[in-house]
Amino acid sequence: MKKLMLMLTAVFAAKLLFSQGLTVPPNGGNKKAVVGERIGITDVSIHYDRPGVKGREGKIYGTSIVHYGYTDLGFGTSKAAPWRAGANENTTIEFTTDVKVEGNNLPAGKYALFIAMGADEATVIFSKNSSSWGSFFYDPKEDALKVKVKPVALAQSTEWLKYEFENETPNSAVVALSWEKVKVPFKVEVDLIKTQLESFRKELRSDKGFNADAWAQAAQFCVDNNTNLEEALQWSDYSINGVFVGQKTFVTLSTKASVLEKLGKQDEADAIMKEALPLSSEQDVHQYGRSLIARGKKEEALKVFKMNYDKHPNSFTTLMGLTRGYSANGDYKNALKYAKQAVAIAPTAQKGAVEEMIKKLEAGKDVN
Repeated sequence: MKKLMLMLTAVFAAKLLFSQGLTVPPNGGNKKAVVGERIGITDVSIHYDRPGVKGREGKIYGTSIVHYGYTDLGFGTSKAAPWRAGANENTTIEFTTDVKVEGNNLPAGKYALFIAMGADEATVIFSKNSSSWGSFFYDPKEDALKVKVKPVALAQSTEWLKYEFENETPNSAVVALSWEKVKVPFKVEVDLIKTQLESFRKELRSDKGFNADAWAQAAQFCVDNNTNLEEALQWSDYSINGVFVGQKTFVTLSTKASVLEKLGKQDEADAIMKEALPLSSEQDVHQYGRSLIARGKKEEALKVFKMNYDKHPNSFTTLMGLTRGYSANGDYKNALKYAKQAVAIAPTAQKGAVEEMIKKLEAGKDVN
């Protein structure tokens, strides 16, 4: 009997130890959600629970549902807690690189997101403690950043609280919380060039660095953004001469030439391009000609397009090259001549675009 009781006690203890709750919807009918966006190469992700208005219009803000400022919630250790900026457990926001929020530096990492609401001003809080439940255990000593923003009145009510990304640019976005007739926005910015260069340096030391084109790609980014040119020259040289990596191709050679040109070493750049062009494909030369137009080298671009046409006469690509080259130089008559030849042999998917170019040329407008 004693042995049986010991066995039953052990089984009961094991059940307590390993028992897990079953998967059910969140309390109160709130919805779990996750949203994210990549800004530059920085991933921003938000995990949150979505409460509903549920007929409480006009009774959300400045009440016990979303209190203004800080308050004692009657539970937990915090005697001055902000709003949890959602429902249930912590709302969290995570950044894979360093960012700026409303112009203030915030290191990469995962943060609890709280808001001290006000009718005319709100304080958005990023807490280093992202694993607690709601704001019941909020501690200002764990704040990584606090920024003040202006709530925005909405004409239409948002039933379920949501986070969205708005006003996106290559290096920024506005994160906006909307619920009922109030929106709380805050701007997130990244230093795209800095984070991109740091990423290149890391990736080029990995298996990706065994590809010559990867080194050329990093160097070309520097050329396109007129930055970090000395290191770009090292990268472009490694794409050509690196042990087990380097290859003399049109891409690697032309990239080094573009770096040298940016550095004011035009004679060296011209010499490398003479070496590069015989290694090029029809498409390589076409893209190179377009890049010359983008850099304002219109006459040189036309020469390149003519050379490509002589090597590959009457192809769609080279006819389009002459169209762009003559157009860039203001010779719309010749540009139109070659555009009409191109449209006759254009792939179905591109015929409409060429027809639009013809209309522009007939109107005396550049197609580039």
